[in-house]
Order: sequence, then C-alpha cells, then structure tokens
Amino acid sequence: MPVKVLGKSKEKAKLRRHLRIRKKVSGNAERPRLVVTRSLKHIVAQIVDDERGVVLVSASTIANSDKTLVAKGTKVDQALEVGKLVAKKALDAGIKRVVFDRGGNKYHGRTAALANGARQGGLEL
Repeated sequence: MPVKVLGKSKEKAKLRRHLRIRKKVSGNAERPRLVVTRSLKHIVAQIVDDERGVVLVSASTIANSDKTLVAKGTKVDQALEVGKLVAKKALDAGIKRVVFDRGGNKYHGRTAALANGARQGGLEL
C-alpha cells in the first residue's frame, strides 16, 4: 500500500518509520500491542488487540474529563508514570506480555521512558 508523503522531512521520516514498524508489529489476544502516541504536551499509551480491533487498556498524562495531569515533573517523568500506570491496568486486566509499537517515534526520551515504566510496572515487552 504506497502512501504519498507530503510535508517536512522530519514528518516523512517519522511516517516511514511508522509504516516500517507496522509491517512487522501486530497484536493478538495472547500478546497485544502497546501503542505510544506523543504530542508536544502529552503522551498516551494504549494496549490494542488488532485481531478484534479493540483497545483493552489505556493511560495518558491527561485524566478523562477533568483535564488534570496524572503525573508531575518533566515530560520524561510523566511518560515514566504513564508507563507504570498502563502496566498496572494491564496486569489487572490479565495482560502480562505485549508487543511494543513506538509509533514511528525514535526509541529515545519520552518513548523509552514509557517503555521502561511499563517494564518497571511488570509488563514484559
């Protein structure tokens, strides 16, 4: 499926990385996919079963409706806490092993911190 990429070279590079990752990484019932979505202010982690197309667990730096931060500190500290939170929710849902999908982001900074937080929380990546 060829995708036409428009825009700046950083955006192109991220999309190329994302498509390359998604060709190889897919989640199923026994090992769902841990998806990381980053914005400039926040980070979101979701655990997805791709066979059914269902989000099983999610956590982010924003609480649902009151828009308060889940964690304090730098954005890297917040990503670490989101990783621990998604791991806790996953273990409560009976999920122990996941496949890590960094979503085209480099494995560095907030993305790596979220992965480390998930590992500290008890998930096997």
